Amino acid sequence: MGIEVRPATSFEDVATMVGPKRPDANVCWCLSYRLTTSKENQSLAGPARGERMRDLVKEDPPPGVLAYDGDEVVGWAGVHPRADTSFAGNRRIPHVDDLDVWSLWCVRVRPGHRGQGIVRPLIEGAVDFARDHGAPAVEAYPVDNGGAKVDLTMAYVGTLAMFEGAGFTKAADTDSVLNGFPRVLVRRDLRSS
Repeated sequence: MGIEVRPATSFEDVATMVGPKRPDANVCWCLSYRLTTSKENQSLAGPARGERMRDLVKEDPPPGVLAYDGDEVVGWAGVHPRADTSFAGNRRIPHVDDLDVWSLWCVRVRPGHRGQGIVRPLIEGAVDFARDHGAPAVEAYPVDNGGAKVDLTMAYVGTLAMFEGAGFTKAADTDSVLNGFPRVLVRRDLRSS
């Protein structure tokens, strides 16, 4: 059976992908970039982070997409209009132009399912989701690791090669560094596709 990518409208499946093992744990929930202000991000702790994600999942559009292998959730991608994310005001990541682009900031595959070709359909599904909601382009901010190993806890941003393989092209350098690697801005234009 192939991988199917759907809008992230199931809170339980989002929690499986980005939630903590313990409800009181203070983990990202993929909110660090999705929220527009660091003040809100820092004010949410423990269960409040999950509750904020529960609210976002109910919105139209939801905060990302989920990949399924049959009925099992196996992947997550955070994708939303850049204006609704911290990238709208991020000084380290430039704006290439004034397009109302969407940002794709997190790509995650569940342990036990990695290395099975899920990333490509997950990115494609995120792009299709953005296109279906009128996005003129999708940007991502992966590391340019030159093929070197990236620590799994920092791999959520993806690599330049991963996004180039999904039809993105490098649009700009950034002043951001993650895990010792420079991050670059890549873009996939949707206006002609």
